[in-house]
Amino acid sequence: MDNNKPHQPARAGHHHAVLYFEPVHRPDLGHANAPPPAARELLAEAPGVHHHVLVQHPRPDLGEVKAPPLHSRELMEHEQGLVETPPAMPEKPAPAPARPRRKPSWLQGLVNRRAMKDWSTRGQDADFLARSEAFWEFLLNRYFRVTTTGWEHVPDGACLIVGVHAGTWLTMDAWMLMNDWWFRFRGTRILHGTAHDVLMAMPGIGTLFRKVGVVPACRTSVGACLAAGHSVVIWPGGEVDSMRSWRHRNQVTLDGRKGFVRQAIRSGVPIVPVATVGGAETVFVLSEGRWLAKKLGLKRLLRSETAPIVAGLPFGIWLEMLPSHIPLPAKITNEFLPPVQVESGRENDEAYVDAIYHEVERCIQEGVNRLAAARKLPLFG
Repeated sequence: MDNNKPHQPARAGHHHAVLYFEPVHRPDLGHANAPPPAARELLAEAPGVHHHVLVQHPRPDLGEVKAPPLHSRELMEHEQGLVETPPAMPEKPAPAPARPRRKPSWLQGLVNRRAMKDWSTRGQDADFLARSEAFWEFLLNRYFRVTTTGWEHVPDGACLIVGVHAGTWLTMDAWMLMNDWWFRFRGTRILHGTAHDVLMAMPGIGTLFRKVGVVPACRTSVGACLAAGHSVVIWPGGEVDSMRSWRHRNQVTLDGRKGFVRQAIRSGVPIVPVATVGGAETVFVLSEGRWLAKKLGLKRLLRSETAPIVAGLPFGIWLEMLPSHIPLPAKITNEFLPPVQVESGRENDEAYVDAIYHEVERCIQEGVNRLAAARKLPLFG
């Protein structure tokens, strides 16, 4: 090979270097045609120079052999384990796994089993109501002096009535709404109420609830009643709604619970909002006791987020953990509002469900505001 052949002039702006070396056959140095370490250092010190490395091959008949580019040699050295692998970039920590739902307590399990026992879609026990009619009529017309308007908004077929109630455990506004329905239709149209598991499970009260057509507030029972062609009234806010403090008495609380919208869509029935005032005056809730309920673990034990501190009869001021007050004779006023129609097959459309929920909540709040503005004095209406 001629080591003295003339060097070709470089193009403007480019620099070329030609390096000749004897091949070194040492496995520890990687590729046989790679330049020795000293040559690599020399080339590294010439930035911006295009290096053409020519190898003096042991077989002259093959002529000059161009070695692989430096980046290719580095890749081969990496593959042969001669270049230390750079540390891997730390991966982003995996998101924490979802916290498993706690199993219901033994007490909540017992309450749930009792609540789901012996409910029926038959509706009210007509014989029981006939025997106790004088008592219910006294409560409706004399003690609570109930006024209900908007009956023209109640459709002929099954519907899902949605409202608010108050009065802690003894929600007399809810009782009186069902009572008024009974005296209007006399069993020709059935309305089922819904109740918290604790009330449905209690001896005495649970039995009374079943006799007047109340069912557990769950998807199974409500769906069955609607499928039977009956109407159902629910109070989505549950105990959060019924245990509202006095200063929140006219604030509609559905607590973000949108299951009633999905139930109406599944059952193909309209939602009829109903506004109610007066129930909060049957007992005065001084504090909802959320902090105490959290301390006592009531959400896990009894599915309750409140422990109300009340003022009323017969104990003055006390913590009402179970029904224990005598309802005061507050005037109760109800108003059925225009029905909200729902579209079938959209129970999994979150945006649609959310829109219907807020429409119903808005309608009830407007109705409550209107009824509350017409009241002059607590208890007297």
